[in-house]
Amino acid sequence: MLLSSCYHSISRLPVLPTSPASLSLSLSLSLSLSTFCILVILEGGMGEAAVQDVYFINGSSEKEKQKWYEEEVDDDLKLCYSLNSVLHRGTSKYQDIALLDTKHFGKALLIDGKMQSTEMDEFIYHECLIHPALLCHPKPKAVFIMGGGEGSAAREALKHRTIERVVMCDIDEVVVDFCRRHLTANSEAFANEKLCLVINDAKAELQKREEKYDMIVGDLADPMEGGPCYQLYTKSFYEKVLKPKLQHHGIFVTQAGPAGVLTHKVVFSSIYNTLRHVFKYVIAYTAHVPSFVDTWGWVMASDQPFELNAQLINERIGERINGELLYLNGESLVSSTIMNKSVHQSLLKETHVYTEENARFIHGHGRACCA
Repeated sequence: MLLSSCYHSISRLPVLPTSPASLSLSLSLSLSLSTFCILVILEGGMGEAAVQDVYFINGSSEKEKQKWYEEEVDDDLKLCYSLNSVLHRGTSKYQDIALLDTKHFGKALLIDGKMQSTEMDEFIYHECLIHPALLCHPKPKAVFIMGGGEGSAAREALKHRTIERVVMCDIDEVVVDFCRRHLTANSEAFANEKLCLVINDAKAELQKREEKYDMIVGDLADPMEGGPCYQLYTKSFYEKVLKPKLQHHGIFVTQAGPAGVLTHKVVFSSIYNTLRHVFKYVIAYTAHVPSFVDTWGWVMASDQPFELNAQLINERIGERINGELLYLNGESLVSSTIMNKSVHQSLLKETHVYTEENARFIHGHGRACCA
């Protein structure tokens, strides 16, 4: 009798429309005296991610539909985020792009099925990416951002009163246009006369430019096999292309992937060790980003020593920055450079150097390589 009731309820479910994207259907039946659910997974156009429609059905035939975004972290690990809606999807020759409205984190930007940022906590990632290096520099004026298509890194750099010019170079015009239209929080940054937006491969752009910069930023997608930018994490790129474009007191900073106890060996420790082979002074630091469900890592490097003093950092924040930082202060910046024992030991013992022939990748696959 119970099974008969289940099948009867299933027969009255609406037929879901499909797209040219591949469709996989997963039925998850939780049988009880009154309810079960049907999980419909629509995959395609989002890399390793999927948007799921979940139908909850009770014995009185009432029906409620929920949407979930699912991100595959590893072969046997997935994260799920409840959605209000899928706001937009797009595809370029390099990457899949999606903008989701999540119930917990607000608007979320996805590239190749990987969470890039959410409006609820993106300030943590972008403040950590931009401000430590600028605050350690005696007087930064010119910044070059590799990637950064969503505009948030440029927004943070432009908060510094000493900054005269920010060059943002992203290879994917579709991503930049997408973010300019949909991420309204960065509208002022995109309109700022100090911002020079360039659509090009960052490597090629740096090679052809004669000017040097006080800070170069790697706001790149994670190194993924087949992705558009893993070559920009290699020793040869840092040594032959990037470093010559830094001023005498210049600082390079890059996002360096997950840095948790269980995830820091994927790429974080390798990026740190690779930079140690190129620069005299290298500092790794981390912060927890809730929407990433992990600790995240950044690495900054220079041939000049860093002065990490909480009081000095706080003074420079007050003197240099327009507005108020939401996450960083001098004390939190200094503390972020202190690793737990497990990660600290891994950084000391890491021997892998990132090369094109011997690269490490985040789980997942991109669409195309850099030109």
